Amino acid sequence: MTEPAPRTRRKRMTGKERREQLLTIGRTLFAERGLDGTSVEEIASAAGVSKPVVYEHFGGKEGLYAVVVDREFERLLGLVTDALNSAIHYRGKLEKAALALLEYIEENPDGFRILVRDSHGGTGTGSYASLLSEIAGEVEYVLAQEFDRHGYDDKFAPIYAQSLVGMVALTGQWWLDVRKPRREEVAAHVVNLAWNGLSGLEPRPSLDPRRRRRELERQEKRAEKAAAKAEKAEGRAAAKAEKAEEKAQKAQRRGRRDPEIAPDASP
Repeated sequence: MTEPAPRTRRKRMTGKERREQLLTIGRTLFAERGLDGTSVEEIASAAGVSKPVVYEHFGGKEGLYAVVVDREFERLLGLVTDALNSAIHYRGKLEKAALALLEYIEENPDGFRILVRDSHGGTGTGSYASLLSEIAGEVEYVLAQEFDRHGYDDKFAPIYAQSLVGMVALTGQWWLDVRKPRREEVAAHVVNLAWNGLSGLEPRPSLDPRRRRRELERQEKRAEKAAAKAEKAEGRAAAKAEKAEEKAQKAQRRGRRDPEIAPDASP
């Protein structure tokens, strides 16, 4: 009779490992149900621990939620700030910042869902609104420098900063659910509107400057062809009008040369 194999003892987590486990589990549950819809019991059960362990590490679900929000806040803020500082040209800064937000959304959907929820009293750093305010402050600094360089009044930089950040942020919230088109295309179209305005939209925007240059060259060729075609049409119309004028003048001259017939009525 064989003896049963000895049961392997599960390795006990360190305090740091347990804390990270609870943060990961809490992040998932908060993204799905929100703070109010998640209980300490659910967090503890998913982690395979008792409720006092959660209280020991975070003082309750509010403390856990605050740490999760703070982490996501700092992560996204860092990504966008680094993107703004990594490019030299101002269009490049906007492109990289928009793409950084969309990359974060695609790779960290749970974190983004937590951030866009209404802020809660238990959070430390704040909400999505305060995050956008931080990012807008970075953008405002960049725009103020650009305004000064072009001789514009930099007191209006905050308006443009808020507008740009708000446009990208709302687009990101919409894209979180639809996920179409791919993030590079979304970023290209957002920057197209922000950079060119409605009156100067590029038909095929791209984040690749070489593709933009080729598309611009194609546009210029199309414009040249259209201008040449319009010029030819205008020339034909002018020639037609000139012929019609000549024909009318000839008819008028013939009318003046023909004698009037006045028959003599005498016997």
